[in-house]
Amino acid sequence: MITMRFLFMKPLLNSFSHRQHHRCLCLLTTESSQTYPSSPSPVNEDHLLRVCTVLFQQQDSSDFKLRNKLSSIDFNLTHEFFLQVCNKFPASWRPVHRFFQYTQQMPCSRFTHTSVSLNKMLDIFGRSRNLDLLWGAVQEMAKRGLVNDKTFIIVLKALASARELKKCAEFFHFMNEHGCEYRVERLNKVVENLCKGKLVEEAKFVVLKLKDWIRPDGVTYGWLVKGFCDVGELIEASKIWNLMVDESIEPEIEVFEKMMETLFKRNEYDEALKVFQTMRVNRMDDLALSTYRLVIDWMCRKGKVVQAQMVFDEMRQRGIQADNSTLGSLVYGLLTRGRHAEAHKVVERIEKTDISVYHGLIKGLVRSRRASEATQVFREMINRGCEPTMHTYIMLLQGHLGKRGRKGPDPLVNFESIFVGGLIKAGKSLEATKYVERTMKGSLEVPRFDYNKFLHYYSSEEGVVMFKEVGKKLREAGFVDLADILQRYGEKMATRERRRRRSELVNGSE
Repeated sequence: MITMRFLFMKPLLNSFSHRQHHRCLCLLTTESSQTYPSSPSPVNEDHLLRVCTVLFQQQDSSDFKLRNKLSSIDFNLTHEFFLQVCNKFPASWRPVHRFFQYTQQMPCSRFTHTSVSLNKMLDIFGRSRNLDLLWGAVQEMAKRGLVNDKTFIIVLKALASARELKKCAEFFHFMNEHGCEYRVERLNKVVENLCKGKLVEEAKFVVLKLKDWIRPDGVTYGWLVKGFCDVGELIEASKIWNLMVDESIEPEIEVFEKMMETLFKRNEYDEALKVFQTMRVNRMDDLALSTYRLVIDWMCRKGKVVQAQMVFDEMRQRGIQADNSTLGSLVYGLLTRGRHAEAHKVVERIEKTDISVYHGLIKGLVRSRRASEATQVFREMINRGCEPTMHTYIMLLQGHLGKRGRKGPDPLVNFESIFVGGLIKAGKSLEATKYVERTMKGSLEVPRFDYNKFLHYYSSEEGVVMFKEVGKKLREAGFVDLADILQRYGEKMATRERRRRRSELVNGSE
C-alpha cells in the first residue's frame, strides 16, 4: 500500500445559501416512454429563421399574440426543429422557454419531448443563470422519468457555477427519491465534468457532502486531485491525496503522473522525483511508457541528461519501447549539453521519424545557437513529408531573431521593418507602438515579442504577398534561411485559409 503522504492544512468548507422558491415548468405532453428519432429529419431553414425571428421580437409579448404569430408560420415541428431553435439562442432562456410552452399548447401535435430536447433546454437555462426555471424544469423531468446522466451534469454544472452548493447536494437527494438512486458512477461523471470546467472546489464540496450516501472511490478522488492540480492548488490536491491514503485507496498511475507534472511545473524538481521513486518502490509493475516519458522529458528540460539516460535504460530493460516523443526529448537534452554526435545517433536509429523528433532537434539546435542547422532540419522534415506546425515556425524565428527580435545589418530587413511594420499593416498599431517606444528608450528592456500573434495575423492571402516581399529582401541581404522560413509559412497558411473557405462554401451550399 502506498504510504506516501503530503503535508496539508485542515480543509475549510463554506456553506452557501440557496433560493427557497422556484417556478414550476409543466411538461404537458412529455411521456416517460421516449421514442428517439433514428435520424434527424431535415429542417426548413426558411421556416426556422421565421420562427426564431418571431421568438426574438415577441419574447416579451403576451401568450395570445406570440401564439398567433407562430401559428401563422406553417412549420413542421420535429425533434430536430426544436433543437435547432435552441441552437439559435444558446444563452437566452426566454425565447426557448416561450417556444417550449408553445409546443405544449399546439393542437393535434404529435411531437413529444425527449431527454435530449429537455437537456438542451436545461443547458440554456443554466447558461443564462435562470436557476429557478432550471430547478422547476428538472423536477418535472424527474417526475416523468426523463432524467439521465447528462441531466445530472448539466444541472450540477449550472448550480456549481452559481455557487448554489447546498442545492447541488439537494439535487442528488431529490433524484434518489424519484428513481435515480445514489450511484458512485454517476457522481464520478459529475465530478469529472466539474473538474474539467475548473469547478473543483465545488466538486469537492459535493463529494464530501454526499459522503454518507455515496462512498467515493479512487476515480472520484483521482478527478479531484487532477482538478486541483490543473488550477494550481497543490496543497488542496495533497489533502485529497492524504484522504485517499487514510481510506486505504491506492491512487491510479495517472494521478501520480499529474502530481509529478504539477510539481515539475512549479519547479519542485526534487519533490516530483520523490513521487517517482515512491512509484518505483511500491508499484514498479504498474509503471508504463507515459510515466517514463513524463520524467525523461522534464529531466531533459532541466539539463539532467545523465539521469534521463538512466531512466531511459531502466525503461528499455523492462521491455518498454520508447516512442518518438520520448526520443525527441532525449535528443533535445543531448543537444543542449553539447553532445551532438550522441543526439544524431539516437535520431539515426529511429525507423520512422515524426514531428516530435524534428522538434527535439530544432529546439535543441536553437538552444545551442545553431539556427542555421535548425533551418536545415526544417527543410529536411518538409522534404520527408512532415508538415511543420505553428510551434515549428516560432522556434525557428526565435532562433534567428531572438525572443525579443534583433536588428540586422540591412535597415530593410531588420526586426522593426519586418515585424513592427507588419503589425502596423495588420492594424495592430498599439502592439507595434509598445515595441517602438521601448526600443527607442535604451534604459527600458524590450519586451518579448509575440511571434505567435504576429504569424496568426498574417495567416491569410495577404500574408503570402507580405512574406514573399519580405523574403525577397531577406535573400538580397543574405538571410536565406529566414527567407525560406517566412515564405514557406505564408504559402502554407494561405493554402489552409483557402481550404477553410472552400469547406465553408461547400457546407453552406449543402
